Amino acid sequence: MDLKESAILGDAVADHWYYRSKAQAVTRALGTRLNRRAIDVGSGSGYFAHRLQQTGHVGSVACVDPEYRFDEEVVMPDGHVLERHRSLETVPAGADLALLMDVLEHVDDDHALLAETAAKVRPGGRVLITVPAFQWLWSGHDEFLDHRRRYTLSQVEALAARAGLTVERGHYFFGALFPVAALQRLVSRIGGSESGSQLCDHSRLVHRLLERVCAAETLLQRFNRLAGLSVVVLARRPDGG
Repeated sequence: MDLKESAILGDAVADHWYYRSKAQAVTRALGTRLNRRAIDVGSGSGYFAHRLQQTGHVGSVACVDPEYRFDEEVVMPDGHVLERHRSLETVPAGADLALLMDVLEHVDDDHALLAETAAKVRPGGRVLITVPAFQWLWSGHDEFLDHRRRYTLSQVEALAARAGLTVERGHYFFGALFPVAALQRLVSRIGGSESGSQLCDHSRLVHRLLERVCAAETLLQRFNRLAGLSVVVLARRPDGG
């Protein structure tokens, strides 16, 4: 999770429909396989890593973000422990799973970061990538978050292949909300949008309504290779690599 948005939403993060829905989409993409050790690159607040600990999808997690002040272990209120590292260099190799949750769009050399992350995963381990979809959806939201680009599904799958990974599955998410969001961004572009986060707090009713719409979408998400606001790709490091 981006620390800029974490600062904006504050304690409302845990109940925000966007993050809860994306976490649900990620857990479904990962399936029921247990990952004893995971790495969350560009983890920010560590929201997604912690959620996967809570659902039993991962055990220990090394969160990596250059915005951390120093390397440390953080004990969450429920007793789960998150390791914090300022650099991938201090993270031991051999992880079962690596997360790159809305990270690659922030760096100039996305291939280098993906390859460096993949090298920390054991042969047969997996890498899960999410990024914002479609460059034509670029808006002040991207500028606020210091994005470099947005992606198509085929671009992310090709990037994973270049990094020596085998793509297991890929799809778009937030497809149900895509038409409304696309129209909103096109209108704001015509009117001259300003830089700023488009995520904001809502009433509990709105949060739950949007979350239910997205929850229904997760049942069919693996078939959506057409359109959405996010790209989700699950790839594997070959056993021989």
